[in-house]
Amino acid sequence: MKRDRAEKIVFMGTPRFAVPSLIALIEAGYDLAAVVTRPDKPRGRGLATLPSPVKEAALERGIRVLEPRNIRDESFIKELRSIAPAFIVVVAYGKILPPFVLGIPYRGCINLHASILPRYRGAAPINRAIVNGDKETGVSTMLMDAGMDTGPVLLAERVAIGDNDTAEDLDGTLSTAGARLLVETIGLLAEGRITGTPQDDRAATYAPTLKKEDGRIDWAKSASEVKNLMRGLYPWPGAYTVWKGMVLKIHSGNPGGVYARGDNTEPGTVIDVTKDSIIVKCGGSAFEITGLQPENRKKMGAGDFIKGYRIKKGDVLGR
Repeated sequence: MKRDRAEKIVFMGTPRFAVPSLIALIEAGYDLAAVVTRPDKPRGRGLATLPSPVKEAALERGIRVLEPRNIRDESFIKELRSIAPAFIVVVAYGKILPPFVLGIPYRGCINLHASILPRYRGAAPINRAIVNGDKETGVSTMLMDAGMDTGPVLLAERVAIGDNDTAEDLDGTLSTAGARLLVETIGLLAEGRITGTPQDDRAATYAPTLKKEDGRIDWAKSASEVKNLMRGLYPWPGAYTVWKGMVLKIHSGNPGGVYARGDNTEPGTVIDVTKDSIIVKCGGSAFEITGLQPENRKKMGAGDFIKGYRIKKGDVLGR
């Protein structure tokens, strides 16, 4: 079957991660009949009401934008049906689509997910892969069904995770790889050259929505686990600890040493303070903090924090 780029596509997405996919579909010549995104909401320090990154990208390119507050709203569903799309393409939209929406496009609903499914189904696959110390992740396209990331997989591409990659870094890498994969997927589907492969539910793992408390550092864990948490939760919600009642977000640091078996220093104890680092006892090792952010303050290097706040050897973090 010959590819028909005149077939209409409705694109559903919200954050920055989805923007490369939207642009790639436009540049590939597909007819983007509408973009559906989450409504404008307060963002940033001033809490100004701002559009989503996907809305901004769509408006810049003259594409019609729909912002339903309720995905089940009858007027929105009627509007979708009137478009009669071949595909609905979903990239980090932020809501689970009900079955009656999944049934609207005559070629199906296609989702781009930031993991190699069935690993890390759910809202935070990038973060969880880094926090868990994975060396590899990837992107998958799938035919959507009524479950959460449970549909048949169409294509997948593996991507290495660098030792110092943060969630922000990996988000950019995967969004670019995913955009390429999505265009390839739509093309193959339109030509009838690809079918989905059912997922093995027995191999499924989950990546639930992040909460602020997920960032609290457990100093009894190893230094590599602390670093993975710091990388995986950057920039939000951020890895943090508490010192003298003050919340400290930890932005940069590295494993900094190994303790002999039998050492009974309490995890979280500051075991050394240098000119530009704070060295903290972890489970069987030490972690060297080089950058942090005190509560309600700007980011700073550990050296500036040491000068301004007088943290000292023997202080305990995490209490």
